[in-house]
Amino acid sequence: MSAPETPPPSKEELKAALKAFKKRLKLTRLDDESRLGGGHLSKGGSSGIVAIMPPNQFSDAVWEELVKQGKLKYMGDGVYRLVEE
Repeated sequence: MSAPETPPPSKEELKAALKAFKKRLKLTRLDDESRLGGGHLSKGGSSGIVAIMPPNQFSDAVWEELVKQGKLKYMGDGVYRLVEE
């Protein structure tokens, strides 16, 4: 007997997940950039972070669906990157 299929994620859930992903990516980059600065005379630098682990409050099915839709790219080891539009 096979397990019952779970329904696909709703549009609202996908939208909320993508928004949460973008926010986490932005905060991760800002955090990284704040450490790059060093001295008060340096101009800092831009972050090289392009991929992150997605927020865990959403299921793997949500992230897989966003990859299918071309909004995210799976990089391996549970890490995704935003597909530039």
